[in-house]
Amino acid sequence: MAVNLQELCIRTYPDPVLRRRADPVERVDDEVRAVARRMLELMHDVHGVGLAAPQVGLPWRLFVVNATGEPADDRVYINPALHNPARQTEPRDEGCLSIPGITAEVTRPAAIRIVARGLEGEPIDEQAEGLLARALQHEYDHLEGVLIIDRMTPVDRMANKRALRELEAEHSA
Repeated sequence: MAVNLQELCIRTYPDPVLRRRADPVERVDDEVRAVARRMLELMHDVHGVGLAAPQVGLPWRLFVVNATGEPADDRVYINPALHNPARQTEPRDEGCLSIPGITAEVTRPAAIRIVARGLEGEPIDEQAEGLLARALQHEYDHLEGVLIIDRMTPVDRMANKRALRELEAEHSA
């Protein structure tokens, strides 16, 4: 499938692509690298921390993350797997580029190990904590078709009910 990079844009809830489990990337080639670079641009344009391929309409197991905002900290993870979640969990407000205007408290493990491939196909095996660990878990959820609305507390679900209905109405219009 040839991807038109200029047509890639951040999809918003309730776009069905956000609920589909992503497929493995078969090989890291020039197209995959170009898509990852475009995703980093899109993420930086809106001051995001991460962006997963399903969020730009591609059913690929790929996401990009930058927990500091510094260009040198751009990371690309292809076919990631998460391992060894910390027993300690931390609640923290999260937002999502695909669910604009909504934040919710989400409890996640404070640290996580990620195993993946990088932009050149090289193996990645990293331990992350803090915001990076949270971002990795959030983006991984996107690859599984899981959104922060699935992880909201009941209080946040009620508080965001109207905003979610408005997003649903905009999408169906």
